[in-house]
Parts: sequence; C-alpha cells; structure tokens
Amino acid sequence: MRKSVALTILAMVTACAFAASKDSGSTTLKDVQPVGVTDKKHKHQQFDLSFDTPVGREYTCRTPEKTSVKATDFIVGSSIRYQVDGDKGKVKGANGKQLSCTIVRVANVSGVPK
Repeated sequence: MRKSVALTILAMVTACAFAASKDSGSTTLKDVQPVGVTDKKHKHQQFDLSFDTPVGREYTCRTPEKTSVKATDFIVGSSIRYQVDGDKGKVKGANGKQLSCTIVRVANVSGVPK
C-alpha cells in the first residue's frame, strides 16, 4: 500500500517537472486564429497564436481577454521571438509588438528527432 502511494507521488512530481519546462528562441508564426466572440462583457477579441519550436514542440498561446490585439500585428509566416515558462508565454513580433499569453496547447512535432 505504502509503496503504491509513494510511486503515485513520484509520478505526479515527475509529471509536474516536465510540465513546467522553459523554452525560448526564434521561430516562424504558424497560425493565428480568433477565439470566442466580442460583446459588452468581452470587449476585446482573443487570438490563438501557434508556433513550432526547434526542440520539437508546437505551442498554442492564447491572448488575454482584457488586452487589445490587432490581427495585423502578428502575420502568419513572419519571424517571432518566444518565451515559454510552464503555462505562461510571451511572443514578440518582427515589428517589435510584444504580448503575454497563456499556453493552452502543447504537442510534440512529428518528424523531429528526439
């Protein structure tokens, strides 16, 4: 009984260590999609920004609800600088515009050697 509890705790700690990874660098913006709708309560359009990293991860980063973002500030195919720390992200476009975002999806990119 104690052994299984210890193994469960060890597995949870290990999973948390991998989930809280840090990553940063330059890449190309893969996709930008609007999320949700705007109304009186939600005045600003949210966007999901998707990008692949050289370490073989694909991230989708969602802009905050209370931040105004122009779709033309982040052009698909343009160069960006990114920082990922757990579920928090920062993206800076080639035009100098920077925004903070929340990581909502992480995937391993297929075809990248491990």
